[in-house]
Formats: sequence, structure tokens, C-alpha cells
Amino acid sequence: MGKKFAIICLFCLLATMVACSQDSGGEDEGQVNENGDQHFNADGLPVVDEKITLNFVSPKAPLAPDYNEMEIIQTLEEMTNVHIEWNNIPGEGYEERKNLMFASDELPDAFYNADFTDYEIVRYGRSGQIIPLEDLIEQYAPNLMEIFEKRPELRSMVTAPDGHIYSLPRAEEMGLAAVPNFTSINKAWLDKLELDVPTTIDEYGDVLRAFRDQDPNESGKDDVIPLSYMHNFWTGNFGDMFAAFGVPDNTEHRIVRDGEVIFTAVQPEYKEAIEYYHGWVEEGLIDSESYIQDISQYFAKGKTEPPTLGSYIWWETEEIVGPEHADDYVLLSPLEGPNGHKMVGRSNNSEYGRGAFVITSANEHPELTMRWVDQIYDPKMSAQISWGPIGIIYEEDENGMLINKELEEGVSMGELRQQVAPNGPTVVLAEDFGTVVDMEPRAKQRLQDIEDVYAPYLVDENFPQIFFSEEELDRINRLEVDIMDFVDQKQASWLLNGGIEDEWDNYLEQLERMGLNELMEIYQDGLDRFKSNIE
Repeated sequence: MGKKFAIICLFCLLATMVACSQDSGGEDEGQVNENGDQHFNADGLPVVDEKITLNFVSPKAPLAPDYNEMEIIQTLEEMTNVHIEWNNIPGEGYEERKNLMFASDELPDAFYNADFTDYEIVRYGRSGQIIPLEDLIEQYAPNLMEIFEKRPELRSMVTAPDGHIYSLPRAEEMGLAAVPNFTSINKAWLDKLELDVPTTIDEYGDVLRAFRDQDPNESGKDDVIPLSYMHNFWTGNFGDMFAAFGVPDNTEHRIVRDGEVIFTAVQPEYKEAIEYYHGWVEEGLIDSESYIQDISQYFAKGKTEPPTLGSYIWWETEEIVGPEHADDYVLLSPLEGPNGHKMVGRSNNSEYGRGAFVITSANEHPELTMRWVDQIYDPKMSAQISWGPIGIIYEEDENGMLINKELEEGVSMGELRQQVAPNGPTVVLAEDFGTVVDMEPRAKQRLQDIEDVYAPYLVDENFPQIFFSEEELDRINRLEVDIMDFVDQKQASWLLNGGIEDEWDNYLEQLERMGLNELMEIYQDGLDRFKSNIE
């Protein structure tokens, strides 16, 4: 009897110990969260003890492979034990595919590098198709919470008018966004033809004619492209060439002058600029494919042998023509126009973005998704996600700071970055440069170029990043799509085919009927409210 009782007692003791172990959620065993994720770790790594798969949708750069082929993504998987099944969509098809997913409610777990507009954030947040994140951030995102403590304005920027955070930020405090368009010109050809670097629009036209007519690449063919650019693209566009006539343009056709929001595409200076540059198109000085080419086609024009590009507009010189020909080109300062104007517009682009990552209602594992993405907000990981991993782009110095490795001969940083860095929801603050990561050489050079070439002529104001109310966004969306399509179509048509003089008055009347005045009132009200909130 005593022996049997002892066995029963031992059995009960063991059962109690097992039960306690299962209920304790101890650090060694992990825990089960409310969605039933076995061995989910609320802190520390890995995020889960047993590998789990999430489905993400993300646009990708033209030269990027599937993200799971990228070393830094493989490192993230090893750290977290979370495997991402990527649906990488080429950039030009991303918007349409994204819209179809929401319309059919066939959603991934998350959109990475999501590029959501304010309207999409508010609309899909209201519909419940993307979920509020503020509680998840506070519980499971210590890296992001630390950033919010350092930059309260970043948290404010991602907070929607209804008080929720539906999307995560991206920020690079480098000072590069003000001037997205650098105009490069072939100095080797100028020297060969004994021409000076032009300082006025008329001189520039004369140089382009010389490039067209005098066979500077000595090919014996009619293969020279005097000037090429990317129509209506975020960089490489023609907007700053309008500045020589007194009104710098941009892809939004929206600037600020003395606190007033101005729609550039109805200004008389805009009309004058289009009439002038149509003459260049007629003369064959501007590449007519500028209005239809994609990035791959544009880049290819810069890498022909012998070189065929006389001048072009892009984020930087080297990315178009490659390192082997970059030294043949110099940057053009802002050119003086026929009425003495010499300026460069300040871009509306911000170093802060609020639509970098969203979690959808289809996600059954939001806690571990937040834990996964928070790893990216560690500044050293953010740098590698933005520019590339240790061993390829960086090496660590004795203090653990990321130092740029020397590139192999013939390798362009811009192209290599596309291949090894997925970009996305990253934050690198100003104080991280020089402590956590060394700014890449081309960024340092770009900052110096802005300071030396463009800053003396840079206008003071731009339109800030304002989070409009849902009602305002509804009105903006209702008005702006048709207005912008109409304006951009007319700009391309007038530059290519002429006709602005005959059509201008009807064009202005059409824009008024389409609601341009109402649209500009919304933007002006938003700007006035924004300024009053920061004063």
C-alpha cells in the first residue's frame, strides 16, 4: 500500500510540474500568443522557435532578384526564424496589382516597401483591410519606439487624422531630397569641339546643336542624342529646366512661394517654357523617347560604345553612363533664362515617408510580423536593408561602424544597390551617420554637389508632407487624378507637337471646370493649418 501510494504521489508531482511548465510561458520554452503561435518569443531572438512563413507583397527595382536571393533577407530569416514568401512585383505593375488585391480582398499578410498613398492608408484603414499598429508597436517594436522617442515628429507624421497608426515609416536624414534632378553634360565632347560649359538656356541650345551636327563621338553615324530625360518621373524629369523661365516645375506641378500654393501648369511662365522647348524637340535636340522610355531603356542609352549621350538629367551622373565614363561629364549649374531668371526648385519630396509597411486583416500573426519588421529598425540593420549587407557593401571597423568597401572596377553603386538591398521600412537618423554607418561615398559627393552647384540658386519653400483628413483626401482623389492626367498629357503633346498658343485658353477653362481652384484651396488650407501647428 505504501509503495503504491508513493507511486501515485510521484505521478501527481510530475503531472503538476509538466502542467506548470506548460502554463508558465517560460523563457526557455517561449509562449503561445493569442493567435496560437507556438513558441512565440515576445522579446529576444529568434521571434519563433519553430519556423513560420508569412506572405509579403513588395515592388522591386528593375535589377533586383527575388528578395529571398538577397543575403540580407537570408540573414533576417536566420535571426528571426520567420520565412517570407515574397511576391515581388516589378515597379511599373505594382500599383495595378495592389489595387486589384484590395478590390478582391485577396490580401497578403503585409505589404513591404508598400508605397501607400495617404488616401490608401486612410481608406483601407477605415475599411479594416489594413490594421491599426500603435498597440503592436508599443508591445513588440522596441527599436521603433526608441526612434519615436528621439523623433516625436516621425510618430506624428505616421499618425492618421483618426489617431491610429496604420503604416510604418521610412526615413533617411541625409539632406539629399531637396534636389532630385542633376543635369550632366559631356565635358569631353565640349573640349573636343572647343566649347565652353553653357551658363544660359540659349548657350545650352547651341551646345546641343553642336553635339547633334559635329559627330563628337567620331562614329560617323547620326547616333548622338543631344539631351534625354525621364518625363514625369520622380527623378530625371524636366521640371528644373522650366525654372529658367521663372517657375520651377515638378511632377506635382505644385510649388510654394511666399506662403502661397501655386499650380505651375497654369502660369504664363510655364506656357513660355513649353513654347521654347518645343522648338528644341522640333530641332531634334531633345530625345523624343524621353516621353515614353522606361528606366532600363534610359540606362541603356548611357552605356553605348561609343558614347551617344551628350546631356541628360538624373539623380547622379555615374548611374546613367557608368563609372568608366562618369569622368567625361560635369554637372550644369542652373541656367539663366531669357528674362534673367536663374533658380532651381526645391523638391516636395521628403526624407520621411509614412507608407513603408502595412499589415493586412488577412494576417493571422500580427505580433510576430511586428517583431520581424522591428528588427529592421535597428540602425545597423536599417543601413544594410537600405544600401546592402556587410561583406558586400560594408565591412565593420574596430568600433563596429559600417564602413563602405571599395567597389570592384566597373561596378556602379546605384546598380549594385538594386541587386543587394531591398529598401523598405528603414530609419537612419542624422546622428547614425559617422557612428553607426559611414555615409556612402556617392551620397557624400551628392551632398557636396548640392552645396556647390545648386544650393546658391535653390528656392526657399516647398510643399511639406501633410496628412489630410479623410474628407480632404476624398476630394483630392476625386479631383487630382483627372487633372494631373490631363495636364501631363497636354505637356507631352505640346512639347512634341506644339499647339500650346492655340489651345492655352481652352486648356485653362477646362482645368477650371475640372475643379482646379477647389483642389488648390484644399492644398492652401492644408498648408496654412500645417504652418499654424508648428508655429
